[in-house]
Amino acid sequence: MTKDGANVRNVIIIGSGPAGYTAAIYTARALLNPLVIAGSLPGGQLMLTTEVENFPGFPDAILGPNLMEAMKRQAERFGAEIIYEDVVSVELGNPLERIPFKVITDGKKEYFSWSIIVATGASAKYLGLESEKKLIGRGVSTCATCDGAFYKNKRVMVVGGGDSAMEEALFLTRFASEVIVVHRRDKLRASKIMQERAFKNQKIKFIWNSVIHEILDVEKGKVEKAVLKDVQTGKLTEIPVDGIFVAIGHKPNTDFLKGKIDMDEAGYVKVEDGSTRTSYPGIFAAGDVKDPKYRQAITAAGSGCMAAIDCQKFLESIGIAD
Repeated sequence: MTKDGANVRNVIIIGSGPAGYTAAIYTARALLNPLVIAGSLPGGQLMLTTEVENFPGFPDAILGPNLMEAMKRQAERFGAEIIYEDVVSVELGNPLERIPFKVITDGKKEYFSWSIIVATGASAKYLGLESEKKLIGRGVSTCATCDGAFYKNKRVMVVGGGDSAMEEALFLTRFASEVIVVHRRDKLRASKIMQERAFKNQKIKFIWNSVIHEILDVEKGKVEKAVLKDVQTGKLTEIPVDGIFVAIGHKPNTDFLKGKIDMDEAGYVKVEDGSTRTSYPGIFAAGDVKDPKYRQAITAAGSGCMAAIDCQKFLESIGIAD
């Protein structure tokens, strides 16, 4: 209890998705009675996908929202409490001196805990088109590893010019008959080695000085064409494609923690090698919020497990959870 009598939780998990829900399952089974502040739009990026074929245990695939619902119900089964609010700030405590953390949500509610697991993920950057938004999961994707296998012998487009875009394009050549890279400049930002690999691959074609102006066809509920705009001339061109992969980067959802724990320049939370411990004792990070490299549901779930175990050991070490 705090001085004003407020209840102090053993652990608050901020965020849902595979990392948050897995952390909730493990901490709940450890009898830590976690509170999951899942956000007003829970479930993470898998809520924007259709079939998930690469998550172990589902040989016939599973819909992303269904996978998240199953994880949520499993966490609740073991006693995790889940609320659907957005965290706006965290006031640092000192569990070693019995000063709890304070987590404040958008409804101006305050929750206290002896530890925190941050699992707020990273949001893919999109082009900002209304048609793009409506066709996410219906031909528009931000993850070639997740969705590339759906495009065997089909023509796809990758938007971007950095290493991530080249990685997506190269991966897609395993399945697609042709991969068209669209970049708004006349040269790539990717590293030299990634550029060389992409240029050497005969399946990859490049369209320079262009952006996607529109995606067709929303009325049919699937991607059929990309309308490109030449940034120099303004000319519009329709290119038939079966899928569009947006690879212009991700933004970790860590604004509410700025100045509180160590992050890299992009805003990803830094953790100790081989653990989920952050720079501040009692705060742990799991999933895409700390992972700019893999960004997969299974790696997020795995780090959620790690964070739960690290958190449990921390609480035991300070005499909170014996």
